[in-house]
Amino acid sequence: MAAVALIDYGSGNLASAAKALARAADGKQEIITTADPDVVKDAERIVLPGVGAFADCMKGLSAVPGMIDVLREKVLKQGAPFLGICVGMQLLATEGVEFGHHAGLGWIAGQVVKITPNTFAANEPPLKIPHMGWNELTVVRAHPLLAGLPDKAHAYFVHSFELKPALPEDLIATTDYGGPLTAVVGNENVVGTQFHPEKSQAVGLKILSNFLSWRP
Repeated sequence: MAAVALIDYGSGNLASAAKALARAADGKQEIITTADPDVVKDAERIVLPGVGAFADCMKGLSAVPGMIDVLREKVLKQGAPFLGICVGMQLLATEGVEFGHHAGLGWIAGQVVKITPNTFAANEPPLKIPHMGWNELTVVRAHPLLAGLPDKAHAYFVHSFELKPALPEDLIATTDYGGPLTAVVGNENVVGTQFHPEKSQAVGLKILSNFLSWRP
């Protein structure tokens, strides 16, 4: 049975993500939560979750011996399908600027910057940061990850920073929160969601199912 490696590096909503992935897999793929690079090496596809500050997550990932090297080999050289979730998606960027400048994986050119909603009408309260709750997805370009979603599909977000891709073609979907925010990015066999598909009910399960059947 093909294996899906859900990477445990001390920062991620692992239990919920594993449960949602298993439900989406419907017995056709084995979901393995792991901090072992050898397990990742043998997996068919990879999921990188993440919760917290960019620098802390990158530090945690770097602290797992051999993990980043195996990820580069599997994803960049062998073309394994890869999904980053929340900060796991942000780590794909060139750098994050939360509490200083910190290098990311560099798989999606761009910066992770603080959300700065646009100005509002005088009679409207300012939008709160973090951006938290259900928001509608706006598809910028078609992608297999988002195939079959209903019109006005909503997903669940919790974040104070967003990845701003340097290349327009890497932006797949946005959401609106005082202006457009990056919701999905992707390039070749790499894709990432700012929202949490494991918390996004039927929409999230469809997205995870799409990922598990995706053949880049």
